[in-house]
Amino acid sequence: MTICLGIESTAHTFGVSIVNDKGKILSNLNKTYTTEKGGMIPHEVALHHKKIADNLVEEALNYAKIKKEKLDFITFSQGPGLPPSLRIGKDKAKQLASNLQIPLIGSNHICAHLEIGKLLTKAKDPVFVFVSGANTQIIAYESERYRIFGETLDVGMGNALDKFGRDIGLGFPAGPKIEELAKKGNYIELPYIVKGMDLSFSGIVTKANQLFKKGVSKEDLCYSMQETCFSMVTEVTERALAHCNKKEVLLIGGVAANKRFCEMLNKMCEQRKAKFYSAPLRHCGDHAAMIAWQGMLQYKSNKNFEDVSEIDILPKWRIDEVEVTWIK
Repeated sequence: MTICLGIESTAHTFGVSIVNDKGKILSNLNKTYTTEKGGMIPHEVALHHKKIADNLVEEALNYAKIKKEKLDFITFSQGPGLPPSLRIGKDKAKQLASNLQIPLIGSNHICAHLEIGKLLTKAKDPVFVFVSGANTQIIAYESERYRIFGETLDVGMGNALDKFGRDIGLGFPAGPKIEELAKKGNYIELPYIVKGMDLSFSGIVTKANQLFKKGVSKEDLCYSMQETCFSMVTEVTERALAHCNKKEVLLIGGVAANKRFCEMLNKMCEQRKAKFYSAPLRHCGDHAAMIAWQGMLQYKSNKNFEDVSEIDILPKWRIDEVEVTWIK
């Protein structure tokens, strides 16, 4: 049996997971940087990760009841992500692989979201709705690549919601608080910005903040932010589903935890006679098990490993640049 240790460190979460080649998650430990005021300060996030890295590796090994000498390879989130955070994960992964003299594999963080979603939901060939903090992309597999059929032109929807939440005093992360306040709100008009298959969220945040300063309630603004942003993404997803002639939609990324978003996408799928899947809540956000599983897929499909000393981070690594060798 092949065993992998995976490290996640693209943004606010540092995680360590151990999985086997059957898709069994033996351990999956993650710790997230949070703050009551303001957002992520990259160097502070990196310090958080560095402080906990060694202990979290040991805890993951102990939880899985695996000795590190039994590991077959190490994988880490190579990109995209915040460079200071990525470097902490890369350095720890390199140290482990060098000490154990085993292969080191760099995995694309977004690919990892897609593949763990497929593993856990049994979706076969879906249109992926990947909506996290920094990312908003509609993705599908075509001709040996994951192709992007629509994406944000400025900020990711998750970051847009978080920025809006910070501006009205909700702290970070703001998503869960926005979802709760939205239940008590009513709709007020905000900009609806869909350009072809792409989306823009920054103008919506600006308008919502202007309305807040004029006295519009937090509840109404939270409700309207959700309804507007989620409707935009649902529209683009529906067009991608028709264009690709697929019958499944899989929602992944941190914003997948939002029940209203799932409700919108599910209703659209029902109307198109498609099946809607959402990754399990505990696997919606960033975590290490998805990195470990992505590394396992790469390990099984390609034995030409890079030299450990030459591997570096790729902060702007797009998913459509990844050679998908594990899907036949």
